[in-house]
Amino acid sequence: MDNSAGITASLQGRYASALFELAQDNGCIGWVEADLDNLGQAIAESDDLAALIRNPQISREDAAKAIEAVAAVLGLGDLTKKFLGVLAAGRRLSALPDIISAYSAIAQAARGETTAFVTSAHALNDEQLAALSAKLAAREGKAIKLKTSVDPDLLGGLVVRIGSKQIDSSIRTRLHSLAQKMKG
Repeated sequence: MDNSAGITASLQGRYASALFELAQDNGCIGWVEADLDNLGQAIAESDDLAALIRNPQISREDAAKAIEAVAAVLGLGDLTKKFLGVLAAGRRLSALPDIISAYSAIAQAARGETTAFVTSAHALNDEQLAALSAKLAAREGKAIKLKTSVDPDLLGGLVVRIGSKQIDSSIRTRLHSLAQKMKG
């Protein structure tokens, strides 16, 4: 497993790394990753849940009960539930979004995979996504997991971000560059 020193050096990275090792020992890396993805999506979509994990005035016991109820609703696995209990007991629920990101990065590195965040002006169909994934995989030399979003302000083209690299072929950027050149 290739853990980046940057990931494991942070508090969130140490939690994510510990969870990854437990998941690896129990043969459930993918299940835990799916659980965390579902939880991360729930946090992103629910202002109440996001407020709950960040509220320092909620007692450890109440936070543990609340996150246990959320885990039950989401149908999370036992290891993930226990991990969330540890975070609640240690008052670390506020770090959960960063822990989720770190766990995903560790799991992807272990699989020899990376994530490309793709923003397009219009939703891409399956054929376009497959072609884009193949081109990015050839360029990066590893499997690519695409996370897509739509931004109509791009007008056309794509913006692709892989790690710290960004490829911007959007019409918006091209028009902006042209306008800058015309100004002199």
